[in-house]
Amino acid sequence: MENQKMPEYETIRAAVAGEKWAVEKVVECYKDEIDRLSTVAVRQPDGSTKQEINEDMRQSITKKLIEALPQFPLEEMEKGNSEKPPFSAAAS
Repeated sequence: MENQKMPEYETIRAAVAGEKWAVEKVVECYKDEIDRLSTVAVRQPDGSTKQEINEDMRQSITKKLIEALPQFPLEEMEKGNSEKPPFSAAAS
């Protein structure tokens, strides 16, 4: 998550308001983290394991992000008190 780019303030504000383009942009900003969190080891017939993205898990995480957008604390961000990313991997 260290190289993740933060969505711009206006994009976050629009996403909180439910603007489709902004929600899509926020989800795109977190795509790599969502993919990382939804990656699982799948056992192969030969006994080895392969890392794969579990699509159900990826969709579930994306859905939780979208559902959380309206609760984003814009007031804190406007005051400059928000030093953490808007949605961390640990929050759910």
